Amino acid sequence: MRNRFRRVMIAVGTAAVVASLWLLATSTAGQAQAAGQVPSPGQFPTYRAPRLQGTQNPDLNGIWQSMTSANWDIQDHETQPGLHPELEGTYDAQPGGQGIVEGNEIPYQPWALAKKKENLAKRAVVDVLNDEKRYDTGDPEITCYMPGVPRATYMPFPFQIVQGTSPYILMSYEYASTIRTIRMNFKEEAPTDSWMGWSRGRWEGDTLVVDVSGFNSYTWFDRAGNFHSDALHVVERYTPVSPYHIMYEATIEDPKVFTRPWKISLPLYRRMDKGVQLIEYKCVPYTEELMFGKLRKVPRR
Repeated sequence: MRNRFRRVMIAVGTAAVVASLWLLATSTAGQAQAAGQVPSPGQFPTYRAPRLQGTQNPDLNGIWQSMTSANWDIQDHETQPGLHPELEGTYDAQPGGQGIVEGNEIPYQPWALAKKKENLAKRAVVDVLNDEKRYDTGDPEITCYMPGVPRATYMPFPFQIVQGTSPYILMSYEYASTIRTIRMNFKEEAPTDSWMGWSRGRWEGDTLVVDVSGFNSYTWFDRAGNFHSDALHVVERYTPVSPYHIMYEATIEDPKVFTRPWKISLPLYRRMDKGVQLIEYKCVPYTEELMFGKLRKVPRR
């Protein structure tokens, strides 16, 4: 009995010491951050990325992926049931997560905030046969449209950066086999609006800066209904901070929808799996019944 009591007391004492050390470490880290002693995300001055052969630019080649639930909601969010928990249980449940929006605030104009709430309520409504309202409701992801920028970066799928010595950098996304070309040091404006926009890049030290414009108004930022207009302008920053991490930031501006520019940021992780490669994910066949099933003479059960 005494030995058992002693073991219990030792365990309690150990737990108390661990808790005290954790609180001390947390407090010290917080004080150091406040004092400017700890680098904030994206500020790692001691790291210098390997150079791309034949250039003075960092080599960003590789397969990268975010580790965030921002595709559900780019702001802080609680766990929520899916659209049909009575059929799917937890399969379509929304995980809780920390947001990627600086300050956790999206500066919507009043009308746009109401539209965002409407989008959330109608995120699974599809009306592709009505040309006038084809894109007015429903998350474009549900019908396998290209995800747009910056959403393609933080969807739960990897993407590949292909960089050489040509004046182009290619980004290939696993979702919907989407591709995107970054034109380095180009001056030309977008020839037309598109789902992924018109990307023009430049180097600022070790940071790849990509200026993206020429969007259509159809993509969303997430499944929560956050949206933009065709006046969207995104400036992305890709900064390598270790051999295995890129710090990603995007400044978002849209005077038709928001009252001011705002920013998102998150780390991207290099995929280190043996033999890692992008897997084909052509999702169009999965949407046909949803989009066109209503045309069946005899509806499918």
